[in-house]
Amino acid sequence: MTDIKQTQAETSALQRNRKPIYKVLVIVLAFFLLLDYVPGMHAYSSWLTPPVALFLGLAFALTCGQAYPKFNKKVSKYLLQYSVVGLGFGMNLHASLASGREGMEFTILSVVGTMVIGWFIGRKCLKVERDTSYLISSGTAICGGSAIAAVGPVLKAKDTEMSVALGTIFVLNAVALFLFPVVGHALGMSQHEFGTWAAIAIHDTSSVVGAGAAYGEEALEVATTIKLTRALWIIPLALATSFIFKSKEKKISVPWFIFFFIAAMIFNTYVLGTTETGMAIGDGINGFARKSLTFTLFFIGASLSRDVLKAVGLKPLIQGVLLWIVISVSTLLYIYYWG
Repeated sequence: MTDIKQTQAETSALQRNRKPIYKVLVIVLAFFLLLDYVPGMHAYSSWLTPPVALFLGLAFALTCGQAYPKFNKKVSKYLLQYSVVGLGFGMNLHASLASGREGMEFTILSVVGTMVIGWFIGRKCLKVERDTSYLISSGTAICGGSAIAAVGPVLKAKDTEMSVALGTIFVLNAVALFLFPVVGHALGMSQHEFGTWAAIAIHDTSSVVGAGAAYGEEALEVATTIKLTRALWIIPLALATSFIFKSKEKKISVPWFIFFFIAAMIFNTYVLGTTETGMAIGDGINGFARKSLTFTLFFIGASLSRDVLKAVGLKPLIQGVLLWIVISVSTLLYIYYWG
C-alpha cells in the first residue's frame, strides 16, 4: 500500500511539474539537433532519430500528461508541412515521378478496397457508429488525420466521433513508426520495396516519412512521393462522401502543402540541381527539414495522453487494427508477387 501511495505521489509530482519538464525536453532536443551543425559533433547527435523523438514524446505524455495541447497540435501540423516541403529540395522530379507511377495502380485499388473492407468490419462485424467507422476507414485509406479532418466536416461528424477516429489512427501511427522498419529489415526488403509498403500501409504522412527516414535515403524518397500522391485522393473522397451521405456541406480541406512540395522538387531539379552551389543549398534545406521532422514527431508523441487512449474505446481500435493488418499484408503480397 505504501509503495502504491508513493508511486501515485511521484506521478502527481510529475504532472504538476509537466510544463517545466516539457520545456527542458524541447530545449534538449533542439540543442542536440543543432549540434549536428558543429564540426566534429555529429557522433553526439546521431542518437536522436525520428523513432527516438516520438518515443520521448510518448513517454512524456503518458507519464506527465499533456503540457501544451493546443501548442502541440498547431506546431506539429505546420512544422510537418514545412518539413515535407523542405524534403522536396532533396528530391529529383524525374525519379520521384517514376516512383509515383509504380505505386499508382495499387494506390487506387487500395483506397477503394480499404473503404469497402472498413465499412464491412466496422458496421457489419463490430457495429461501430457509422460516422466513426467511416472516418477510421478514410484515415486508413488515405493519409490518417488529414483525411479525417477533411472528411469530418462533409460528413458533419461530431467532435467526439472525430476525436475517437483521430485517436485510433494516432495510436496505430505511433506503433507503425517503431514496427515497420523492424519488419522491413527482418523480411530483407529493399529500400524501394519498403518505401512503397510504408507509403500505403502507414496512415499519417509524419509516420510514413519518419519510417522511411529510419530505413534509408531511397526509402524516404519513395515513401514521401507515393504518400503525397495518395494524399491527393482526399479531394475525390470528400466529394464522394458529400454525394453518398447527401450532405450539402461542400467545405473540403485541401492539403496545399503537397503542391509546394512538388514546386520544391521542380525547383531543385531544374535550378538548384544544375550547379554544385545549388546542390549544396538543396542538401542544406533538405537536411534541416529532416531535423524539423524529428522535432515534429516529438510534438506528435507528446499529444498522445492517457485521456486520448481512454476516448478511443475497444471497438473502434479493433476496427483500426484489423483494417491496418489487411492493408499491410495485402500491400506486402502485392510488392512480392506483382510489384
